[in-house]
Amino acid sequence: MSIASSLKSFIPLVIGVSIGAVGASLFKQSMPGAEGSPEEQVARLEVELKRANNRVAALQEAHPERRGSGREFRDGVRDVFDDLRAGRPVTPDDLLRVSKPLIRDFSPLFDRIRVRQQKQMIDSMSGEIARKYDLTEDQQGSLKAWFERKIEADAKAWSDLVTAESTTVEDMAEASRNVRPDEGLDEFMAGVLSGDKLTDFQDSRMAERAERVQREADARVQRLDNIVGLDDAQRDQVFGIMARGSRDYDPGMRLEGIGGDIGTTPGGDTNAAMLSVLRPDQRESYETERQRRRDEAVKEMEEIGLTMPVDWDPLDF
Repeated sequence: MSIASSLKSFIPLVIGVSIGAVGASLFKQSMPGAEGSPEEQVARLEVELKRANNRVAALQEAHPERRGSGREFRDGVRDVFDDLRAGRPVTPDDLLRVSKPLIRDFSPLFDRIRVRQQKQMIDSMSGEIARKYDLTEDQQGSLKAWFERKIEADAKAWSDLVTAESTTVEDMAEASRNVRPDEGLDEFMAGVLSGDKLTDFQDSRMAERAERVQREADARVQRLDNIVGLDDAQRDQVFGIMARGSRDYDPGMRLEGIGGDIGTTPGGDTNAAMLSVLRPDQRESYETERQRRRDEAVKEMEEIGLTMPVDWDPLDF
């Protein structure tokens, strides 16, 4: 299994577990369709609140030390229902906020699940590197220790993020997308390997990052092409913009269909640079599709009693 394949199998702490287990499912299960009145929706939600309270009470029975957090959670959920009854907007971030007390208490459990998954990934990556570059036992031990320190640092960063009062659902989604268990590995291995082995390692790592950049940029170009219909010149331009926007991009990469340096993105704003490539009619198609998707998402959220964040962009490239 390649290092790239190992990374694909890495599963970070699932946001849905953190939120869904303590709040979001209250609004999702057994909900009437859009044709239901607000009163009917609130009545259904109250049933779910009672079920959630029962689950919280059961957890408190098993873990008496968590009773304070359970009360915080129930009080927070009741505040959410008060907002619903009064017609005030309730967003996914509101659910995350009221769930924070239980997320903090149960984070050790989530951490153990994540660490077990990460250790499997570490064993695979360490084994591959040891085999390919003929590491000594001492070098293997150093590599494993480096990965373990990385796990601890990542776990702390994730815990700090999910428990911070200012953290939003989008912050968690972005952090989940940007997980890199091997970030910093190149610098570490530069102190372990030398000569041809180091060169081979660096070439292999560059090829893996180039593959990620290529795949990501191609996917984004295709998404945009499906919306606005790009011509060949535009496809090349947008590919360059998307490639440069990848955190894995390196000017020394050789990407398929691109020769030499693909330049810089003006202002560093990927979305603005992408839109600057489009003709007026294409921009109109883009904006129309963005509004259509947002309207559809807003409708789906309204059906479960929630409000879409004002700044949410369904076409954020």
